[in-house]
Amino acid sequence: MSDLKKLFTEKAELVSAKVTSIKSMDEAFAYAAKYVAAKSPCELLIPSSPDAVQPEFSDEKILAAPELSDDQYAALAKACEGTSVKLIKSGMRGYMAGIDAGFTIADGGLCDTGSIVQQSNGEELRLATMVSETHIAVLSVSSLYEDSIAAEKLLLDLMDGVAYTAFITGPSRTADIERTLAIGAHGPLELHILLLED
Repeated sequence: MSDLKKLFTEKAELVSAKVTSIKSMDEAFAYAAKYVAAKSPCELLIPSSPDAVQPEFSDEKILAAPELSDDQYAALAKACEGTSVKLIKSGMRGYMAGIDAGFTIADGGLCDTGSIVQQSNGEELRLATMVSETHIAVLSVSSLYEDSIAAEKLLLDLMDGVAYTAFITGPSRTADIERTLAIGAHGPLELHILLLED
């Protein structure tokens, strides 16, 4: 294992991200389809009180995968065939109450913090990374940088023109004044980073 890959994995896992090594995009697509099909229903769709109106549930799970190329989207759709996964590429606003997972390809990774760098100029991509219960991000090992200083060229390239660049470090977390930690209050409950050997 390279030093950067080892450091990135260590730091990302310290902030509760799940890191898995993969050898191909097909392996990433299979991982996403299997994970989403097996997960529990989106928690936002489950009534919080037994007295609440009980909606009709379907086994269908939503996997949002915006900004993939047509070939990548077709390969992910093939991986989802025969499962309970409904794959969407656009129209995230129509699923704000329950996106089970968002699937993205990160632009880079910062090893000193275990963060992924994601240019999110499109609203669909921003929503997939922020409102899904789980964010699954593919990150090429060749896109790992020791820190933000080492990633200067990448960051300058991402800032060309109007840009919305996100630094994502672990699942969403916040704490109240009593320092009670809440995971997933402002974003995904889980972050899965698939490190692609290239």
